[in-house]
Amino acid sequence: MATAFVLSGGGSLGAVQVGMLLALADRHITPDLLVGSSVGALNAAYVAGHPGHRGVEDLARIWIKLRRSDVFPTDVRRIARALTGHVNGIADSRPLRRLVREQLPFDRIEDAPWPLAVVATEVTTGREVVLTEGPTVEAIMASAALPGVFPPVEVEGHLLMDGGVVNNSPISVARSLGANRIYVLPTGYACALEAPPRTPLGMAMHAVTVAIQRRMIQDVQDMQAQPDCVDLRVAPPLCPVSVSPVDFRAAARLIERAREATRAWLDRPMAADQSAHLALHRHGKETTTDVPVRECA
Repeated sequence: MATAFVLSGGGSLGAVQVGMLLALADRHITPDLLVGSSVGALNAAYVAGHPGHRGVEDLARIWIKLRRSDVFPTDVRRIARALTGHVNGIADSRPLRRLVREQLPFDRIEDAPWPLAVVATEVTTGREVVLTEGPTVEAIMASAALPGVFPPVEVEGHLLMDGGVVNNSPISVARSLGANRIYVLPTGYACALEAPPRTPLGMAMHAVTVAIQRRMIQDVQDMQAQPDCVDLRVAPPLCPVSVSPVDFRAAARLIERAREATRAWLDRPMAADQSAHLALHRHGKETTTDVPVRECA
């Protein structure tokens, strides 16, 4: 049985995935394939280049040191230039590009120690683009090029932007590449926010995470409805989480909470409906009910 890890996008909430990856490594669960979109592509690429438990631990240490200026550096002057069309994005992508280049030990995707697929979106057509070969840094930067925040990236003649625009949790990609056991590692929210984000960047990121979460629920339900029985396992998002997807200061806490929650989830029988814990809810109201155990031949 071929096992894939599917890593969703979600800005600074990518730290949650690191905790999930640690929990999987704690239980000696390893992938035959890693598929990532947006920040999930960054995490997937790092793990693909540093296989094993130690690699994920090193990734956790990188995340704990990150600050917004390392990923989304911006200022009033740059925003003004973006609004007047002088630059194509309110954040400077050079620090993130430098970070990616420094941390990945392979220049081309096909040379990764563990197989890797990176999902991006073609700007002009809106077509999903799955990159399994080619320059690694360009592919990762393209997959993470959130529209309006980072400029699009040209990869082998195609102008690409954030993979989350068309497929933020690329379960279908993992299946098309032959995986029949799929662990989905989401980064989004299980809880409705207590208040709207206060900044334009925070609001833009939140709008994206809400849209992609609804798409993920539909994708999970569609996969579960397919006649060929895919062993689909969706790690539950953290609950509650009120951290902004552009705030990196809570990384250590998110990693530890996600590790503990995912280990507990792995130790329970898998539920039949893996979308049941994905819908946004408010606390103090009934949100989920017991569901039968999934049986998959």
